[in-house]
Amino acid sequence: MSVLELRPPSRRLVAFALAGVLFFSPLIVGAEMLRPGPVEIVGQARVVDGDTLEIDGHRIRLEGIDAPETAQTCGRRWFGTWSCGKSAAKALSDLVAGRRITCRSMGRDKYGRILGVCSVGESDINAEMVRRGYAWAFVKYSRSYVAEEAEAREARAGIWQGDAEPAWIFRANRWESAGTDAPDGCAIKGNVSGNGRIYHMPWSPWYGRVKVDLDRGERWFCSEDEARQTGWRPTVAGLLGLSR
Repeated sequence: MSVLELRPPSRRLVAFALAGVLFFSPLIVGAEMLRPGPVEIVGQARVVDGDTLEIDGHRIRLEGIDAPETAQTCGRRWFGTWSCGKSAAKALSDLVAGRRITCRSMGRDKYGRILGVCSVGESDINAEMVRRGYAWAFVKYSRSYVAEEAEAREARAGIWQGDAEPAWIFRANRWESAGTDAPDGCAIKGNVSGNGRIYHMPWSPWYGRVKVDLDRGERWFCSEDEARQTGWRPTVAGLLGLSR
């Protein structure tokens, strides 16, 4: 029968191991120190739409919420509809107008936009938009504002006063409808104008007016990422005189 004999490590082996720890420790600590933490972007903001701001050239998507699209309408409490998308953008504009806004970056979305939690003083802008009924809690990605949504629903504020299609469903339906006429289902329209090369999503207010002229260098895109990577930019919302 063989017996496995356990011997204590030699002094040379111990010394080598300690040297390795001492050599690599600064690198490990340095890597930890260089790991980026939350980044703050501070300044006056321009409103892009009901859940997007721009500060000093940085486009910031308000994390954890989803506001009605610009072209979207919602049901009133008793009858009729109201322009909930434009109203959401106006509400956000009222919250940030002329104020010093601080946005804490929580990373980036698949389109390269900064995902931010933004505030005016101690007031959380993201939370306030949901609480006032101008945005849904975007529970597909975050449950940060579920309580504020419940509060708005109870008060029948904004989008909760009548029938309202969640923005993500509105976008999906618009995409599906536009895709039936677009080549290979690539429903994003690339338009060349005096403002440069601009792309229009199917839920853009001007989508139906834009005709793609291939002879002018205009084209169709299958995704926003494809459009951005080839040098095209999003359409201008035309709301409140601010860029989209």
